[in-house]
Amino acid sequence: MRVSNELRGRTKAFSSSIIHLFIALPKDRVEVAVIGKQLLRSATSVAAHTREASRARSDAEFCSKLDVLLQEADESSLWLEHLAEDCGISASKIDPIHQECSELIAIFTTIVAKLRRG
Repeated sequence: MRVSNELRGRTKAFSSSIIHLFIALPKDRVEVAVIGKQLLRSATSVAAHTREASRARSDAEFCSKLDVLLQEADESSLWLEHLAEDCGISASKIDPIHQECSELIAIFTTIVAKLRRG
C-alpha cells in the first residue's frame, strides 16, 4: 500500500505551516514556547510517518504506521487548540492549520478503516 503523492504533499505542507507558525510565535512567553515545541515535534512527525507508511511492506505495517501518524496528528490538534484557547494566539493564524489537521485525521482514519475492513 502506498500513500498518494498528493497526501505526501499535504502532510509536508502541513508540517511547513507548523514550522512557519512556530517561527512567528512570541518568544517571550514560556507557555507558548513549551506548547509551540510540542506542536512542532508532533506536527512534523505527521509528515515523517506519512513517508514511513509509504515504505511499509504489508497492509498491517502500513496501518501501524498510520496509527502512529494519527496519534501525532491528534496531539497536534490538541496543541493548536491550547495555543488558540489558552494562549491567545490569533484564530486567523491557528484556524486554517487546525482545519487541515482535522482533514488529514479524517482522511487517514478512513484509509485505515477501509484497510482493516478488508
